[in-house]
Amino acid sequence: MRFMLIHRVQQDDPASWEPTPELVERMNAFVEKLTANGVMLGAEGVQPTGAVVRRRGTAVRSTDGPFAEAKEVVGGFLLIGADDLAAATAVAEEYVTCFAGVEEISIEVRQVVEFEDVEAHLAR
Repeated sequence: MRFMLIHRVQQDDPASWEPTPELVERMNAFVEKLTANGVMLGAEGVQPTGAVVRRRGTAVRSTDGPFAEAKEVVGGFLLIGADDLAAATAVAEEYVTCFAGVEEISIEVRQVVEFEDVEAHLAR
């Protein structure tokens, strides 16, 4: 199974957006470990700015960020392979320790819906 680990940080915390050499070192070691164990499928950080595109009925609206109403924003993600949610959560619990120095961080663990799952659902 594939899982996405989405880390969210405080938009106004400089430590979230200006990584220290120590954070980079911890993150590199963590990624190397996951890669060596065959767990890592991908990982990226994201910028604090972006856009949101919403559709209500037929009306489509785009809003540029950063987003004043949000204090917590996505800072990046890992895509991993794990046997189940418990195993993916254990990876997230280790992942969060890489961010020492960041005031507040949360890791959302979400299972990726595989194409085969959609096909099975449609076949019912």
